[in-house]
Amino acid sequence: MLRRLAFIRASQSLGIPLTEIGEALSTLPQQRTPNEADWAVLAEGWREVLDARMGLLERLRDDLTSCIGCGCLSFERCKIVNPADRLSVEGPGARRLMPGTTQPKPR
Repeated sequence: MLRRLAFIRASQSLGIPLTEIGEALSTLPQQRTPNEADWAVLAEGWREVLDARMGLLERLRDDLTSCIGCGCLSFERCKIVNPADRLSVEGPGARRLMPGTTQPKPR
């Protein structure tokens, strides 16, 4: 029981929703204490999901390195808020906060 609680707390600390944690725990035997093989099966079932989450977090981390934190949300290289540079056609500045205003593009 303590291992299951530790698993729940560790999973929650990583941002995994309780529904997913519950689904994973439901794969463990209920009539006996789960052994190493049982936990290995559970872990293998999560491997692909965790790898995908890690990939998203790594991509976010890498994209944030080009963010200068100005808040304009329209600078040309913003991969997070302005993918494919859609807002740059409106010029620099807070395009989403001041729609309809035009400014010359920097040279």
